[in-house]
Amino acid sequence: MKKAVIITLGGIAVLFALIYAFIYFVTFSDGIRTGELIKISHKGMLVKTWEGEISQGISGAQIFSFSVLDKDQEVIEKLQEYQGQYVKLNYIERYATFFWLGDTKYFVTNVEQEESPHFRK
Repeated sequence: MKKAVIITLGGIAVLFALIYAFIYFVTFSDGIRTGELIKISHKGMLVKTWEGEISQGISGAQIFSFSVLDKDQEVIEKLQEYQGQYVKLNYIERYATFFWLGDTKYFVTNVEQEESPHFRK
């Protein structure tokens, strides 16, 4: 009886580890998006995550929501610096996420300041 419980709990732990590894390390897609950075915040009650949004339209008609992992401190600092400016985001899309990683499936890996196409000379 004791052996069956240990094997069952071990199997559940291994299954969870495989699911976590798949979600964390296997990406669905990657890409680049540009737009005006309208929000970057550190939010959550139990677990705080970094969440942001860029506006990809003139009137904010298309909003791209994204998350940033806590380990990417350089990206977080740049996003805070570029608040309200036009930026280019490199991101990866995962199949799913866990609540302690972020609210969205899109995770920003790099950010650069861009010149807005609306105000070019």
